[in-house]
Amino acid sequence: MIMEDEKKDKEKKQVLLRLSSSLWKELAAWAEDDFRSINGQIEYLLNECVKQRKKSHKKQDE
Repeated sequence: MIMEDEKKDKEKKQVLLRLSSSLWKELAAWAEDDFRSINGQIEYLLNECVKQRKKSHKKQDE
């Protein structure tokens, strides 16, 4: 079961995302500071948000 989950995590889904030019510039600068591509930065930020959401839901359930 764990191997199946890991395999699914490696599969990437494509998403069309429209951003304002000001947000794009901010993300591009941030990505450069973190030595990531813009795509990598967006994926990193989304992963961090999901982790925080999971943590906050666990605290609420306690």
